[in-house]
Amino acid sequence: MKNDSALRRHLLYLLSGGGAHLSFDEAIAGLPAKLRGRTPPGAPHTPWQLLEHMRIAQWDILEFSRHPKHVSPEFPKGYWPSTEAPPNKTAWDKSVAAFRADLKAMEKLVKDPKMDLCAPLPHGEGQTILREALLVADHNAYHLGQLVLIRRLLGAWKGD
Repeated sequence: MKNDSALRRHLLYLLSGGGAHLSFDEAIAGLPAKLRGRTPPGAPHTPWQLLEHMRIAQWDILEFSRHPKHVSPEFPKGYWPSTEAPPNKTAWDKSVAAFRADLKAMEKLVKDPKMDLCAPLPHGEGQTILREALLVADHNAYHLGQLVLIRRLLGAWKGD
C-alpha cells in the first residue's frame, strides 16, 4: 500500500495508548504487589490474571502475524493464567517485560515500510497486519479499562 504513512502513524498512536486510550504503563504504575492477586467483590479477575491474559493474547497475535507455523494456545483456557496471583516475586515483572517487548515487536511490524499492512497474510484466512495491529490495540484497551476498574475497586487507582 503506497502513501500509508498516516495510517502507520495512527496505528502506532493507538498501540501506545494514544487518544482516548490509556497506556499500559499508566495502567500498571504503582500497583502494590499485595494487590496483584486480589479480586474485588463482584469483579471477575485479579490484576495478575488480566496482565497475563493481555500478555498471552498479544504474544499470540504477534506470533500469528510473524510465523506461518505458529500454533495458538487452546481457547479459552490457554489465554489465562492458572493462578489468581503471581506465582513468585519475579513473575509480575517478567510478564510486564514480555508484554512491553511484544508490543514493541508489533510496532516494529507496523513501522516496516516493506510490510504491506493490507495484504492478506499467506497463512491466514484473510487477516492482515492492519487487522492484527487493530486487534492488539482494541484488546489491550478493553482489558486496560478492566484493570483500571479493578484498581479502583481495590482502592489502588490514582486519585482514589
